Amino acid sequence: MRKIILMMQVSLDGYFEGLDRDISWHRVDEELHQYMNDEIRPLGGLLTGRVTHELMAAYWPTADADPASTAPEVEFAGIWRDMPKYVYSRTLPDADLGWNSTLVRDVVPAEVAALKAAPGGDLVVGGADLAATFLRHDLVDAYRIFVHPVRIGRGRPLFPPSDGPVPLRLEDTRTFGNGVVQLRYGRP
Repeated sequence: MRKIILMMQVSLDGYFEGLDRDISWHRVDEELHQYMNDEIRPLGGLLTGRVTHELMAAYWPTADADPASTAPEVEFAGIWRDMPKYVYSRTLPDADLGWNSTLVRDVVPAEVAALKAAPGGDLVVGGADLAATFLRHDLVDAYRIFVHPVRIGRGRPLFPPSDGPVPLRLEDTRTFGNGVVQLRYGRP
């Protein structure tokens, strides 16, 4: 059975974005980007909310045509276009989203269970609002958190408040040359 993996970038003080959706503090260099490409390439799909999808769709469909793009960016553009995407939104019109995307209106645990039971690679959930909904429904099986060596002081925290502790098992860590550390956790 496929896993749902929460894969996000976060500041040392726990924010996934600063004020006004600022992510300029992300330290994604070529080494980290290539690693993320290698992690994402075998996946079975990306689960995103409307905002994340729109941000990605505004850049990645043509990023490989930009002469200023790095080799990992060029590679990711193709990965992103080809990867099945499930876009959760109650507000997007029913029109075709393009780029191998499927519109899903709501997070229904039974539907997510069916998606997990389908053949293919693991699925990544991204975007804090959608991740919070998946966490609330206890649908996240694993975590791939990239901790950036910066405190931003304010913004949107990655994890919403919960009713109690959620025990996890450390599976692995990796430190990158730019100081980013990936923490890999699974369910016990």
